[in-house]
Amino acid sequence: MTFHKPPLSVANQIMLLSRRGMAIPDQDLATHYLTHINYYRLRAYWLPFETTLPGGEHQFRTGTTFLDVIGIYQFDRALRLLLLDAIERIEISLRSRWANYLSLNYGAFAHHEGPVFQKQDTWQRCCDELDKEFQRSHETFAKHYQENYNHLKSPPIWVSCELMSIGHLSRWIHNLRKPHDRQAIADSYGLDEKVLVSFLHHLTIVRNHCAHHGRIWNRRLTVKMRLPSKKPAKLSSVFNRDEDAHGRLYNTLAMLAYLLRIISPESHWRNKLIELLDTCPQALDGVMGFPVGWRMSPLWEEAL
Repeated sequence: MTFHKPPLSVANQIMLLSRRGMAIPDQDLATHYLTHINYYRLRAYWLPFETTLPGGEHQFRTGTTFLDVIGIYQFDRALRLLLLDAIERIEISLRSRWANYLSLNYGAFAHHEGPVFQKQDTWQRCCDELDKEFQRSHETFAKHYQENYNHLKSPPIWVSCELMSIGHLSRWIHNLRKPHDRQAIADSYGLDEKVLVSFLHHLTIVRNHCAHHGRIWNRRLTVKMRLPSKKPAKLSSVFNRDEDAHGRLYNTLAMLAYLLRIISPESHWRNKLIELLDTCPQALDGVMGFPVGWRMSPLWEEAL
């Protein structure tokens, strides 16, 4: 297929949007935003407002305004920052629990004990990644071990865990040979180990979208989390188990809220999330998987 689309100036981008039915009362404001935010980036936010005419031409639904699109864009940015705040706390907590449990049960260098892990090729790749992170790290603690214990490939596990990304940590936990070991870590959060491992993998994808400034608002997440069924009993009813909602963001937010209540009980994260949602009601229009009456769930009601 031959590509024929020409580049458009900002002025022509605004003309195109207007011709397709988007109301742009403040041309200067639209010029400012389209100068600093790529047209194609914003397109993901106005796409749900589009319809396709019989001839293939795109048209906006009546009443669509440029400010509506910018409102959802700004909401999405704030949502990403809120997600990163929660993910940071959970990642640090999981690093701590993983390192503490393994060190007490398998020694200071448990991560170098091959039999502790299931797939040896995966374990070796994880070790190699960790060794590289250690050698190139400029953190003070890494420099200390590099200078004083230069015979070590990596420091003790309680130090090494601080060099791990959430994706790296996810692979280490998933690869533990004994389900009992994974469950011992999951018990800290009242979860089944299979649920925790699944959520950690899912959260790695969410974190990557957020960290790379990707749209998170109405994204359908391809790596889905396993929903708790029995453990804990009160949490099971919080999730939206509708098939269409399973890959949406609501279930992720619910699990984050549950975990933060354990990890950081003084946090006002749930309140901040609800306040953010209230600023942009159009963003909740079925695209994030929020179930009817979600605010009445004890998880959210106590925050309200």
